[in-house]
Amino acid sequence: MGHMNVQFYVAKAGEGLSALAAALGLSARAQGSDRATLVPREQHIRFHRELRPGAPYAVHAGVLLAKSEGLIVYEEMRNIATDTVAATFVTRAEWADTAVRGGLPLPISAVAKAAPLMIDLPEPGRPRGLELASPRPAPSLGDAEHMGLITTFRGAVLREHCDAHGYMAPRHYMGRVSDAIPNLIAQARGEDRSTTARGGAALEYRFVYRTPAREGDLLVLKSGLRTVGSKTYAWCHWLFDAESGDCFATAEAVAIAMDLTTRKAIDIPPDTREQLERLVVPGLSV
Repeated sequence: MGHMNVQFYVAKAGEGLSALAAALGLSARAQGSDRATLVPREQHIRFHRELRPGAPYAVHAGVLLAKSEGLIVYEEMRNIATDTVAATFVTRAEWADTAVRGGLPLPISAVAKAAPLMIDLPEPGRPRGLELASPRPAPSLGDAEHMGLITTFRGAVLREHCDAHGYMAPRHYMGRVSDAIPNLIAQARGEDRSTTARGGAALEYRFVYRTPAREGDLLVLKSGLRTVGSKTYAWCHWLFDAESGDCFATAEAVAIAMDLTTRKAIDIPPDTREQLERLVVPGLSV
């Protein structure tokens, strides 16, 4: 596609969250211990404009909510040459035990330090193509197979995918979904993205992080089509432990069809839409 892959947007948002945690006195250095860390539980992401190779950008953040149960944080990635928004992230994060990833009360000192950083959610961060209703109960691998979802990725959690505590970083949840898209398109439409001038681009994502994946776990991703419109379509992706069948994460993405020459959105061709409509999975959600 010629722009920064979606997983790297998430990686930069993760670095921003670490910087914000330090500002709230939640870094390991400030705490004098690495027994707890700030962990994303849900993320809503919008991609507003492409960041091409070499583009200068910065991430700014504010706090939407701070209480004992955790934080809701807004991050905005801007191209600093054009002063335009490239991506936005709304993350619900918990203060969690690094050994088991269980939630802990957010330190009172962090809640106090968040006060001067409080903001209202800016318009670019508001949902557009997704409804942020309460997520479904965690599905099982058996549920995915019963619903006929497509296997789009298999792999292992490698050491380089993990944070200092051995858990897979959010960037790589997105990375596994991104890696799966060519397989998904090939299985759903019989199309090889490497041989066509037509592509697609993600506009919006929602991730719900459930059971944490650890180094050595085996992954299987199941994907299905939730809705299709004239220009956009929405896929759901469920990531599982291939051995236990437990769910690591669920995600939903809104994407557009795109002409790679003009770099503009195009209507989904009628024959393609008809083909996709037959693939819609009733009851599918994040």
